[in-house]
Amino acid sequence: MAEHSSLAHQFEQSRGHLRAIAFRMLGSSTEADDAVQESWLRLSRSDVSSVDNLTGWLTTVVARVCLDMLRSRKARREEPLDLESPEALAEDEGDAEHDLVMADSLGLALLLVLETLAPAERVAFVLHDMFAVSFAESGRIVDRSPVAARQLASRARRRVQGASSTESGDRTRQREVVEAFLAASRDGDFNALLALLDPQVVLRADRLAVEASAARVAAGAPKLAPEIRGREEVAGTFSGRAGAAQLALIDGVAGATWAPGGRPRVALDFTIADGKIVEVDLIADAARLARLDLQILDT
Repeated sequence: MAEHSSLAHQFEQSRGHLRAIAFRMLGSSTEADDAVQESWLRLSRSDVSSVDNLTGWLTTVVARVCLDMLRSRKARREEPLDLESPEALAEDEGDAEHDLVMADSLGLALLLVLETLAPAERVAFVLHDMFAVSFAESGRIVDRSPVAARQLASRARRRVQGASSTESGDRTRQREVVEAFLAASRDGDFNALLALLDPQVVLRADRLAVEASAARVAAGAPKLAPEIRGREEVAGTFSGRAGAAQLALIDGVAGATWAPGGRPRVALDFTIADGKIVEVDLIADAARLARLDLQILDT
């Protein structure tokens, strides 16, 4: 009982911080309160005796809750909160004053721009640029590497700063690189693959992707390891192997998926810098796939 009371006290000390994070991610005071309440429920069910920084632990929890809410909202194709006027924020009775104060402190224009971001972009940007969370930690929250989390935040930052033409160009270039990669892979064009890959490129595959590939080794396919580094090694892994992959948007940017019958079974999440692929994440775990905002594109 005393331990529960102590946790409740520590949680209340962090409530304002957690609500600020949730509001910036969700743009709604009501949803922010729901996210904070869910964080308390998860805390009350968890053993945190070995946690040194409870506020940091709670920050991670509320960020993941918000990410799930954003992805659920995106999947249902809900219209974003109408933030064009202060009156729009006053629709939720009881929290109108707080919403107006929060929106004024952020700026309605910023909230409107945040609504246009893909869920993972929004979370990575808010955590790093507004709350100084490291890319290593924000990457774990959005199921990305630190490099990929940095790219997500960078894309979001350019959008927030109004560099729409630059952002559009970056997304177009990313799609061109992914399309060229898929074509070279299907054709078994090793040299074309090399030209698209950064010398220090890293391929990471989750456990289910590795297990699925093991069955194909006997048929002559290259063995897939959890992590493969280097341009030649990654090119060799993909050469001639992406025949069934389709172009897709993953959290708003170009990637690829293997989706027999229209159901994604594997996602290829690319991190691209300066026109070169620096990371490829192969995701086959159903829970991780469900957390992605994945849309198959017509080509």
